[in-house]
Amino acid sequence: MRWQRGRRSDNVVDARGRSGRRLGGGLSLGGVAVIVIVGLLMGQDPLQILVQIAGQATQPQVTQTQSAPAANDEQSEFVRAILGDTEDTWRELFQQAGQQYRDPQLVLFSGGVNSACGFASSAVGPFYCPGDQRVYLDMAFFREMEQRFSAAGDFAQAYVIAHEVGHHVQTLLGVSAKVNAARQRGERVEGDGGLLVRQELQADCLAGVWAHHAQRRHDWLEAGDLEEALNAASAIGDDRLQKQSRGQVVPDAFTHGTSQQRVRWFSTGFESGQPGRCDTFKVARL
Repeated sequence: MRWQRGRRSDNVVDARGRSGRRLGGGLSLGGVAVIVIVGLLMGQDPLQILVQIAGQATQPQVTQTQSAPAANDEQSEFVRAILGDTEDTWRELFQQAGQQYRDPQLVLFSGGVNSACGFASSAVGPFYCPGDQRVYLDMAFFREMEQRFSAAGDFAQAYVIAHEVGHHVQTLLGVSAKVNAARQRGERVEGDGGLLVRQELQADCLAGVWAHHAQRRHDWLEAGDLEEALNAASAIGDDRLQKQSRGQVVPDAFTHGTSQQRVRWFSTGFESGQPGRCDTFKVARL
């Protein structure tokens, strides 16, 4: 992927090397929700993650001794290039729809980070917090993608960033608020075909929409790049992660969709380039 062609965003906050543990106080409900959802995505037991973080919260604050990477190292340059291009894409698409796009910030952290959704350790993986409209990313996740999920490559990493930006687009369009309102009414949002799965698959499709316009703008994809993204989407499907962690598939516990569904919806966005093709909430078959 010739990502160097992308415009660098000014909305990346590099907090690596200075992310400390939170002192006491307990997790907010939003923080618990983030850990449960992303824990399931990562194929880990959310309860174990919560216990681990709760134990950290009672310990004295630990100052990380590692020095922060240079602000212009290759990793941050890559993130800035991808985020910058998502900004260019969504600004244009929102303008065409008579709306204004508000850029999210992306926070690079290491170890743990505080957000409006609560404290999160790197164990939860990348996440978007609608409370502060920020994407949070520990770059160590990309190494885990390669080593644990066999999902390597720069375009696979770009897909992850674009998926989280897709959640920001959903927040601006009011989709996230509707899903959250259903949860607050006591509706069950988990499970195969549930609102959480539909929300995540829509974010996959929106990531594909970005990739379509980015490729048209830069012609930056090289041989094998698209396969990298599709492989990453497949690798983090609920069915595949559950099979790896539990030895069986439990559709009632789905939160992100199957491998096949994730690949299908990313491909739908990539092939069409049209956000209107990403309405996963109205289709009967995901």
